[in-house]
Amino acid sequence: MDKKLKHALIVVGFGIILFNALTHLGTVLEFVKKLGNLALPLIIGFVLAFVLNVPMRGIENMLKNLFKGKKKAPGKKLLRLVSLFLTLIILALVIVLLSTLIIPELIESAMSLYNLVMEKWPEWLAYIQSFEFEWVNNWLASVDISAILSNFGSGAGDILSSAMGIVTSTVSGVINVGIGLVIMIYALISKDVLARQGKKFLHSFAGEKLERNIIHVLSLINKTYSKFLSGQCLEACILGSLMFIAFSIAGVPYASITAVLTAVCAFIPYVGALLACVVGAFLVLLAAPQKLILCVVLYAVVQFIENQFIYPHVVGTSVGLEPIWTLMAVILGGKLMGILGMIFFIPLVAVLMTLIKEQANVRLKNKNEGLAEIQEPSEEKV
Repeated sequence: MDKKLKHALIVVGFGIILFNALTHLGTVLEFVKKLGNLALPLIIGFVLAFVLNVPMRGIENMLKNLFKGKKKAPGKKLLRLVSLFLTLIILALVIVLLSTLIIPELIESAMSLYNLVMEKWPEWLAYIQSFEFEWVNNWLASVDISAILSNFGSGAGDILSSAMGIVTSTVSGVINVGIGLVIMIYALISKDVLARQGKKFLHSFAGEKLERNIIHVLSLINKTYSKFLSGQCLEACILGSLMFIAFSIAGVPYASITAVLTAVCAFIPYVGALLACVVGAFLVLLAAPQKLILCVVLYAVVQFIENQFIYPHVVGTSVGLEPIWTLMAVILGGKLMGILGMIFFIPLVAVLMTLIKEQANVRLKNKNEGLAEIQEPSEEKV
């Protein structure tokens, strides 16, 4: 078949399919939704495998270095199984640590904050009313802080209990997670086989240029996300621990909440540090106003030490994004996917910026070579 005719038939066929899809958009979306539900266990498994592959690969490299040069070194398959087992053990220990130490501490801090607000509200109300702003006084007089806090607590409890009830009672969700875990374990154990099969598939059905580009993009995604996840997780743990130690030694209240919030917000550059500082300072202002300045100074000092001496060695340049692109990634990710979007859009934008820079460099190189070829004949004439 003629190449131009083949291309024309492909374009016409694609146009017909697109027209029918748009005219039956509801049916198409329903089909895509059902397809997504069917593929959900697979997606869960590969996402978990992608995330856990970062610590697993680090443990595997440590074990290889440990047995390097020894006569009776274990095989690659055994090292991988041991690495997976140790990774799952570490994950289980983290979950146990959160459920037995940190979460009860956070609940206790939240309860103490609730009691503090209930105790101090009359004093705060009297202080504000002393300024004699009539509309403020009328509004405050109509506010029933006990009812608000009670409704908030019961509402939050109802939401939490409903969410937990949905999660625990939905059999399909449990099945999806269970299948996803099985797929995750298989993917982590057989990642070399899966990579080899994927390359074989690309080599068979894709052109040489397309194959090279796909492998390059996937390699860049893997490298960027691995560096981001490993570096940021370690940096968040260090920063949260330093903040908890500093606040505890100085006797600043709500050290646990501030430390956990700081560790979580450490994944969000620039914005996260400011958010954690503001929330921590507000909590200290409610509990011990005389220690507000100490709280802010301590937070700034710990952040400065971490940024200057720890972050460069632990994370390095992270994903290599300039501040303006980092902020744009955080804003865009937050708008589209909330907190998770704010975190994972940073390496995604880093990958896109790297690809754009590579293409720009190639185009500039081609333009410069073209200019050189044009200028050479004129120089010979001269």
